[in-house]
Amino acid sequence: MPKLHNSIWALIVIPVIALVLGIIMLAIVPMQQKAEQTQVEPVHQHQHVHIEPVIEDTNETTATNIEPAVSINEPEQTETLNESPIEPAKPDISPKPSLKNVIRSARTWGPVFTTWYGKEAPDFTLTDIDGKVHRLGDYRGKDVMIIFWATWCGPCRYEIPHLIALRNRVSTDELAMLAISYQTPMPPENAEVIKKFLQENPRINYTVFSADASTMAAPFDKIASIPCSFFIDSAGKIKLATAGLLTLGEIKAILQAEWP
Repeated sequence: MPKLHNSIWALIVIPVIALVLGIIMLAIVPMQQKAEQTQVEPVHQHQHVHIEPVIEDTNETTATNIEPAVSINEPEQTETLNESPIEPAKPDISPKPSLKNVIRSARTWGPVFTTWYGKEAPDFTLTDIDGKVHRLGDYRGKDVMIIFWATWCGPCRYEIPHLIALRNRVSTDELAMLAISYQTPMPPENAEVIKKFLQENPRINYTVFSADASTMAAPFDKIASIPCSFFIDSAGKIKLATAGLLTLGEIKAILQAEWP
């Protein structure tokens, strides 16, 4: 009976052991395969992302590519555009834009006094807010931008940071900037108001005048809306006159543009 008992026990135990060993082997093989794959193809701990390069758009002739306006009370770095001290600016060899195309793309301004285009700008003599005398004829040989504005004019104030940036970018040897505010009793606009405004906004870096409109010749005495700007070429002829808000990019495009 003991021998029979042992035989039965062996018949039961041996298959169980074989079954357990088989299960263990089935578990070991995938682990070995996974380990081998790990050695051949390492697992990446980060995801690869394809980043498109950023392309700077240098076209500033249209309203969609203009440099955004900033508040007159913004920090100086938003208004001053410094060239890199490491790499000198490359000469502009791009073709000059057409003035007609610049006008066609305008959105916040329009051309005015069109019958004066190509005609010599009437001369005038004015004393700036600091007491210095300026004669328009003395600026022959350089471009001149005349800006008619007022301290109480919202669009005029919105335009000021662009004018500051323009003065920082273009030297006085190339461009004269004359900002003329006509004297009015109501709202009050006079030399004292202008001086206070300049004290509150000391970063204004172009020439400012307080003038009597009756002392100016046509078309400068016919200003109906502000801001209004006249662009006079180096020969003293009126190139363009605009009514409405101008931005830095648009002003640069106008200065660079040629007819037709």
